[in-house]
Amino acid sequence: MASTAQTPGTTLPKGVAPLRAGQGSSFLWRRLHSLTGIVPVGLFLLEHFLSNAEALSGPAAYNAQVKFLTGLPFRLGLEIIGVFIPLLFHALYGIYIWWRGENNVIDYPWAGNWGYTLQRYTGMLVFFYVGFHLWTMRFTGVHLTEHYQASFWKVQSELSHPLILGFYVLGVLASAWHFGYGCFLFAAKWGIVTGPKAQNRARLAGIGLAVVLMLAGLASLYSFVGKYPEQQRNPMWDLHNDAAEQSRLTPAATVGVAR
Repeated sequence: MASTAQTPGTTLPKGVAPLRAGQGSSFLWRRLHSLTGIVPVGLFLLEHFLSNAEALSGPAAYNAQVKFLTGLPFRLGLEIIGVFIPLLFHALYGIYIWWRGENNVIDYPWAGNWGYTLQRYTGMLVFFYVGFHLWTMRFTGVHLTEHYQASFWKVQSELSHPLILGFYVLGVLASAWHFGYGCFLFAAKWGIVTGPKAQNRARLAGIGLAVVLMLAGLASLYSFVGKYPEQQRNPMWDLHNDAAEQSRLTPAATVGVAR
């Protein structure tokens, strides 16, 4: 086997840096970043696409899906350990990789280089999109963990603003591409697919997955903005569960209970 070590007289061409997969802890962090993009962040993204697709069946079906998810045992712990922490690590380390990298797509306009560059920029867009989506849907306004019946209305109300709707469209497209093409990068980085032909097939499969998710996401958005009529807001959704329960006990109902 021929050695790849350089002889004392061998020099690299001027201006060409040697390629490295990573040194020291960098290799471990990059592998962990790649892994979290599939498990658990990627699985969470797939679940999100599937859950939102329930909107195609109408408000009742979508609200029932939210009720199921918010009623899972140990939900808060699952969100923190299985979603928020891995998502934050994947996003922040991805920004670090993007910041340290160099954009050479103009000098080397290959399809793979364009795909990788698009992967980095869609990752930035997804970071802001997911942050905005989590903040508005999870932490502000009507609390869906207490009033799952408001789920369809809340999303529909959010998307009634044209600028927010446009941002959601871009976010869905970017998320679909980032995950689909990321599956190919994961398979190539971890040695699951080797060789030009196998990698080319995996790249096409990743792009195909991205297109399917794009269509599913856009169809879900259409369900909120065009397929079903505008839902009415219930004032009781602004109350916490205990206050809402007390407000439902009218004097007549109270008398009935006393009997």
